[in-house]
Formats: sequence, C-alpha cells, structure tokens
Amino acid sequence: MREILALLNRIASSSKIDDAWEQATGWFATLGFGRVNYGFTRFKHLKTIGDPEDALFLTTCDADYVRRYFQGGFYAKTPVFRWAERNSGICTWSWVKEAFEAGRLSAEEAEAVRQNAAMGIVAGMSVSFPAVSSRSKGALGLLADPGLSPADVEALFASRRDEILAVANMMHLTIVHLPQLSRHRALSPRQREALEWVADGKTTQDVALLMGVSPAMVEKHLRLAREALAVETTAQAVAKGALLNMIFQRLPEVAQAAH
Repeated sequence: MREILALLNRIASSSKIDDAWEQATGWFATLGFGRVNYGFTRFKHLKTIGDPEDALFLTTCDADYVRRYFQGGFYAKTPVFRWAERNSGICTWSWVKEAFEAGRLSAEEAEAVRQNAAMGIVAGMSVSFPAVSSRSKGALGLLADPGLSPADVEALFASRRDEILAVANMMHLTIVHLPQLSRHRALSPRQREALEWVADGKTTQDVALLMGVSPAMVEKHLRLAREALAVETTAQAVAKGALLNMIFQRLPEVAQAAH
C-alpha cells in the first residue's frame, strides 16, 4: 500500500504530461503491461472524437503499431473502443474473446480482433474514465505482454484491480489538468499573453498598453494564435486555449526558464 500511495503522490506532483505518463506506465510494466495506450479528447461530437489533432494520444507501443493503431484509425474499429465510448470503469478483455467466439461482434470488430491476434495481442484490460463534460472522453488500454494469457490477466484483475484503477485514475486526472502542448497547437508566450488579456475582457488598445506593443502587433499575436489553434475567431481561440490548458497556466518551459 505504501508503494502505491508514494506512486500516486509522484503522479499527482507531475508538472508535465510526460512525467505523469512515465510514472504510471513504468508501474503498469511491472505488472506485465509494457504496452499501454491512452487517449483523451475534449472535443467529442456525436460518434466522433472531433479533430484528431486536438485529441491527446499517448502510447508505449512501437512506431509501426502507432501508425496503424492511432494514425490509421484502427483503434476506432476495436470492440474495446466501442466499450469505452459507452461505459465508465474497468474491464478485462475476456468478454471480447467470448463475444468473438459467439459471433456477437460486428464484421469490423471481428476483423480487428483477428488483426490484433496476428500481432500477438490477445489479452489486456481497458479503463474508461468518467466524462467531466458531454464533449470529453478518456480511456486507457493495457496490452498484456507476450506470454501473459487471458487467465493470467484475470488473476491480476482479481488481485490488483483497485490498485490498477487508482493509478490509472490519478494519471488521467493529472494529465487533464496539465497543458496539452504539441507542435501543431503550440502558442508563443506573447500569443498566450494576448489571449489571456482578451479573456480578462481587455480591448485591443488595453492589451497593447499592457504588453507594451502597438495595437497592430496585438492583432498579429491574436491572428497567429487563431491559426495555431485552428479556429476562426479570437473568442474561439480563448475557449479552445482554456480547454487545452494552454492559457492561465504556469507552463513547464516558463518555470524552467525562471531558474
């Protein structure tokens, strides 16, 4: 128990998404789950996750699997993804095997099971996190290491379920409160500052005075922020920047520069 409490504290104290991810996945690997997939979106719409560029995907799998699973959209065809969309909690994949053998899966889902089996992926667990809004959803997949049978996973589930769920939940809750930084959605410090002032209700003239630049330069910062966030209006940029924790945050690179 002390080991788990210490791990949970380390994850909760993480200042970057990568730190929380590495703490959690390092522990999952000790249980026999060296391959872990995680996905989170704040922009879910109907049956889609929204723009994939806005979703956060993390994995410990190799590059070939990443290209196939995430970039190729394979994840959306798997029965465990469908389960995660409709449920919250944790489950093993035994039900997938049973549904496959009983012919209860769709043709697309059955083909996904066959493809996973061909890659040696036959057992694992899934965690579907409770949604904090109608547009958000997060899930975690733990892929059993080669040699770990479905029966082995069931035994682990029976004995370590609460610990696995606690670590997964702490990792997820920490990640969703940290800035989601990427080269596709990166904001410069000045772009963030301009958006923050606008969010505070300041006019362009106000922001220019506060930042010590011309109104034209403020407009440039805001235009580049809109382009980086792939939105049309500054109001949308403020909303999206806030949802992605990219404004009003003590960002890691800023904190490091202060030392």
